[in-house]
Amino acid sequence: MPHDTTAKAPLRTEKAQSVSQEDFRDAMSLLGAPVVLVTTDGPGGRQGLTVSAISSVSDTPPTVLVCLNRGNRSHQSFLQNGVVGISILSPAHSQLAYSFASRSASAEDRFSNATWITGQTGSPLLSDALVTLDCTIEAVRSTGTHDVLFCGVKAITTNPEAEHGLAWFSRGFHHLPVKRA
Repeated sequence: MPHDTTAKAPLRTEKAQSVSQEDFRDAMSLLGAPVVLVTTDGPGGRQGLTVSAISSVSDTPPTVLVCLNRGNRSHQSFLQNGVVGISILSPAHSQLAYSFASRSASAEDRFSNATWITGQTGSPLLSDALVTLDCTIEAVRSTGTHDVLFCGVKAITTNPEAEHGLAWFSRGFHHLPVKRA
């Protein structure tokens, strides 16, 4: 659907040194992002959380990046295990996304609300996700409060029956239709 671009609203600008955490978060809330569960299992334990800070990096070799807050209780498990399962969600998974985002839910409670398969890396993958990426952590870079995990994709599955993906925009979930060739 075309959008009217003739009427321009004035831009509000902030100098970089005066950008508050609130201003930054408000701005980023207007950047649409996929809703995914990132999971891990191994010597560091089984953990998972909901993230929207994920992006493709390269198709040769297949690589994605995931940003994790170093203060998150599951952070060390990901680094110790060295593997990441990425489950890209559909609208049917909204409650699961909230559960994995909860600071009060235990890892056991989070995983008990869905059916999981074990990827070739050992990572838990949501059995009915829109897409799963089974990955190993290839590199880690730290900036601010977060680590950026560069993850080599070892296996991909897609759900041919999924009709919508789940996105996060303006602090809420939105459904995006899947176009099939």
